[in-house]
Amino acid sequence: MQLKLTFLGAAQSVTGSRYLLDTGSTRVLVDCGLFQEREFRSRNWEPFAIPPRSIDAILLTHAHLDHCGLLPKLVREGFQGSIYCTGATSEITKIMLLDAGKLQQEDAEFKMKRHQREGKRGPYPEIPLYTAEDAEASFPLFSRPVKYEEPVRISDGLEASFHDAGHVLGSSMIKITARQDGEERIILFSGDVGRWDIPILRNPSLFSEADYVIVESTYGDRLHGDPEDVAGSLAEIINSTCNAGGNVVIPSFALERAQEVLYYLNQLLISDRIPHLLVFLNSPMAINITEVFEAHPELYDREMTRLIERNKSPFEFPSLKMVHTVDDSKAINRILGTAIIIAGSGMCTGGRIKHHLVANISRPESTILFVGYQASGTLGRQIVDGAREVRILGQVHPVQARIAQLTGLSAHADRDELMRWLSALEKAPKQLFVTHGELEVANRFSNYVADKMRWKVSVPAYREQVLLD
Repeated sequence: MQLKLTFLGAAQSVTGSRYLLDTGSTRVLVDCGLFQEREFRSRNWEPFAIPPRSIDAILLTHAHLDHCGLLPKLVREGFQGSIYCTGATSEITKIMLLDAGKLQQEDAEFKMKRHQREGKRGPYPEIPLYTAEDAEASFPLFSRPVKYEEPVRISDGLEASFHDAGHVLGSSMIKITARQDGEERIILFSGDVGRWDIPILRNPSLFSEADYVIVESTYGDRLHGDPEDVAGSLAEIINSTCNAGGNVVIPSFALERAQEVLYYLNQLLISDRIPHLLVFLNSPMAINITEVFEAHPELYDREMTRLIERNKSPFEFPSLKMVHTVDDSKAINRILGTAIIIAGSGMCTGGRIKHHLVANISRPESTILFVGYQASGTLGRQIVDGAREVRILGQVHPVQARIAQLTGLSAHADRDELMRWLSALEKAPKQLFVTHGELEVANRFSNYVADKMRWKVSVPAYREQVLLD
C-alpha cells in the first residue's frame, strides 16, 4: 500500500491548515484553511497545488478560518465534492465564511481608496480573495452532519471518523482508515488539540493506535498557566482598571474564546468578585456563534450543563449587551466610566476591535487584554511584544494603555497536554509529523517528543510530499 500525503499548509507555520491525502484513486483534503501570518498571506492567492475539481472530499476539523477559510476560493475554482464535518462545525463555518467574505470585500475597497490616496500599491491585489456570494456558493456542498465516532465512507476502501477534540464547539480529530489489497493504514489528524478540564467543552478524545500521526504544536514549547488562576487574574485586571477609570478592551476570537470569556465573567459576577459593569459583546459573528452554542447543549461538559439547569447561563447574564449595529458599536466609545468590551478580531487584524483600540490604546487608565494566540506579523502580536507605537486604520498611535495577557485561556493544548494526548497511543506510530507551529516551536516540540518517546518525528516543509507505506 502506498498513500501520498502532501503538506499544503500549517507546515512550519501556524496557520493555513491543508493536508492532501492521495490513495491513487481518491483525493481527500483535510482542512482548507487560510494563511494568516503576514509573511505567508500571499500563498492564499496562489493557484491550488492540484486542480480543485480533482479533489473528491474535504474533511474539516473545525470552523476556525485557518482551517476552513479557503473553502469559497476552492469551490469557485472548481471543487465539487462533499464537505464533511460535525453539525456544529457546519453551522459555525457558514457564519465564519460569510463574515470573512464581507470583510475581504470591505478591506479590498478600503485598501484601494487608501492606495489611490497615497499613490502606492500594497503587497496583495486590491480585489477580495473571495466574496460573501462565493461563501454562500460553498454551502450546498456540506454533507449531512457527521456524528462523533460514527464511520463515514468516503470511497471504496477509505473511511473517516470524527472524534471530539475539546478545542472549540464541534471540533474534531479525524481518523482516516485506508484499506487496499488486504492491508490497512490508520492516519490520525489531531486538528487543534483542546485542553482537559476547561469550561463548556468535554475533554479531548484519546486514541490507542495509529500508523501515522499529524499533530499540531502551536504551544508545543511552553506550559499554560493553571486554569484555576484565570478567574483570579481576570478579576484583578478588571478591578484595577475599574479603579483607574478605564475600559477593559478584549480582542477576542468569535468562536470559543468569546464564549469562554463570557463564562468566566459570569462566574465572577455570580460570586461578586468584580463590579457589575456593562459587558459588551461587540461582534455580530460572535453573537451568531453564541446562538449556535445555545442550540447544541449536547456538546457541553457536566459543569456547563449544571449551570444551564440552574438558569445561570453565561450567555444571558443581566449586564451583558449584544451589539449588533455599527452605530451602537460607535456609541460604546462615548460611555463615561468603565466598561468591558469584547470585540473581534482576536489578533486585531480587522473588525470592530480596531476602533476600540484607537479609542483606548493611548489611555494609561485602560487595559488591552489579550486572551488568545497572536500570530507573527499581526497587530496583536506587535502590541503583545511591546511595541511603543502601532499603526491602526492608517494612523500611528502610541501604546500607553496597560497590556495584559491571559495564557491560561488558551484553547490549544500546551506541551505537556500534547504529550498526554500522544502518550495514549499504545505503540509508536511509524512516523509523527509535527505541524501547526512556528518553525522554532515545532522543532523544539519535535525534539522533545523524539527524546521522550524515541519515535520517528519530523517537521514537514510547505508542499513537502511523503509516502505512507
